[in-house]
Amino acid sequence: MQRTYKTGSSGDRQSHPMNSETLDEASGATSTSMTPPPVRFDTKIAVLLRDDLATWQRLNVTSFLVSGIGPMVPEVIGEPYEDADGAAYLPMFRQPVVVFEATKEVLKAAHARVLSCGLPRALFTSDLFGTGNDRDNRAAVRAVATRELDLVGLAVYGPRNGVDKVVKGARMHP
Repeated sequence: MQRTYKTGSSGDRQSHPMNSETLDEASGATSTSMTPPPVRFDTKIAVLLRDDLATWQRLNVTSFLVSGIGPMVPEVIGEPYEDADGAAYLPMFRQPVVVFEATKEVLKAAHARVLSCGLPRALFTSDLFGTGNDRDNRAAVRAVATRELDLVGLAVYGPRNGVDKVVKGARMHP
């Protein structure tokens, strides 16, 4: 078992481990420090917001949009949390949510793309700022034809490349 690689004796050189196993010089014991590699997901959750929204609207729209993904795509939900004292917390998404912003025109194009590719999606229209419950929200969306929806936000979940195609032309939210 190889523990270290040494280039030879020299006062200014140090030995460097070639793997995650290190040697405790005093005891001769080895220890392994395994840092797991970063997790890369083959899927993406993206939120696309219209760039003319007020801060409170951006937060509100984002919250509503992502709430629609978990129930319809349960594999995006991780395990429940628990702190060191045993207090339990609700599970959250197992992966990051990427938030973008775009003009009204880019958002409308993204909406057309997500409809054509069939990825799971949620929408938020400007009419929903004037309603106060789910029943009225659904009625407000149902009252407007697809091409006439005044979109202010869109959430999408799917393969990374598919989601990237949907949000093409948008920029990362600042």
